[in-house]
Amino acid sequence: AVLDLSDRILLGRQASWDPGRFSVLAGFVEAGESLEQAVHREVLEESGVHLGDVRYHASQPWPFPRSLMVGFVAQAVESDLRINHNEIEAAGWYSRDELGRALADGRVKMPGEASIAHRLITAWQRRTL
Repeated sequence: AVLDLSDRILLGRQASWDPGRFSVLAGFVEAGESLEQAVHREVLEESGVHLGDVRYHASQPWPFPRSLMVGFVAQAVESDLRINHNEIEAAGWYSRDELGRALADGRVKMPGEASIAHRLITAWQRRTL
């Protein structure tokens, strides 16, 4: 979950997802990098956003063999987006009110309830992140 200085959350979507589905940004750890380095790299590659503080939040098993999903909370040092359309189709910053309205009118759909992405977004909405 990437948060900006106004406490908005960055959500993005892949073109292959059903219409309106958004989630926190995600990626894979490369050989030789730490988990935190992977967060910095993946967020920069997908959104063009530079990060400051990155802290661990939680983990969950992932259905691919030998995989684990690890969730982090990261502080953006800037809010300008430079979306890499080879990585994601769209991305945007949402305040709690904006996300609430987008969810209510169906413009945005949350990730599945069992996912760590859903837990990160929900914790941010509840101000417990």
